[in-house]
Amino acid sequence: MRHVIVVEHLTHRFGSPAEPVLAVEDLSFKVPEGQFLAIVGPSGCGKTTILNIVVGLITPTEGRVLVNGEEVKQPSRSVGYMTARDGLLPWRSARENVAFGLEVRGVKTSIRREKADALLRLVHLEGFEQAYRSQLSQGMRQRVALARTLAINPLIFLLDEPFAALDAQTKMILQDEFIRIWERSGQTVMFVTHDIAEAVALSDRVIIISRRPGKIKCDIEVDLPRPRDLEEIRFSQHFTDLARFVWTQIRGEISKDGI
Repeated sequence: MRHVIVVEHLTHRFGSPAEPVLAVEDLSFKVPEGQFLAIVGPSGCGKTTILNIVVGLITPTEGRVLVNGEEVKQPSRSVGYMTARDGLLPWRSARENVAFGLEVRGVKTSIRREKADALLRLVHLEGFEQAYRSQLSQGMRQRVALARTLAINPLIFLLDEPFAALDAQTKMILQDEFIRIWERSGQTVMFVTHDIAEAVALSDRVIIISRRPGKIKCDIEVDLPRPRDLEEIRFSQHFTDLARFVWTQIRGEISKDGI
């Protein structure tokens, strides 16, 4: 089994040396190629910090991260990062936003346009190629952001609560679309979320992070069959049992703060 992400004894502190804040402490785990890994935990436990280190935006205080066998020192073209905020450039159309990464890489205009339009069709935004951010709903903007991430065809997807800002109906639609696309591509995913049901429904594996400083509390296999019908599995007893277990583990961490 080839591991495309290897996290070794990861510790990170923020703030000044005189008053450091320990965000995560001595985290170690591996992500096999093609796995969908969800990371959950209480607010402030360091989930986003982990992603920022894996993508190369932050250098860890201690430990290291390997991506495809190489230590992460800076952002890599093999990693796509999608955040909760769509981050679309308001002066660019949907098509131009999707094609932005390809433009940076020097891809020809005709090829950029063709690929951007194909991806917009894939996320059901045909007819909105010329629309600007202000003309799109929140859900449509997130679809454009998803298409933009897909456009660069990364080996690894890092997703930081990409559906958190959406209403419940739009969220379920985008979850379905993303899992449909991912099951066809088989790329490796690290997915941070506060939504326990989302984590269990989408992933192959859930890592639960403790309250700060974040440590691995549990590492759970999600043995739901693939391909998945997200609507159907949410009514299964096994899904309910898995979600309940994850919640009890997180609730134990929250209760330590007296909440």
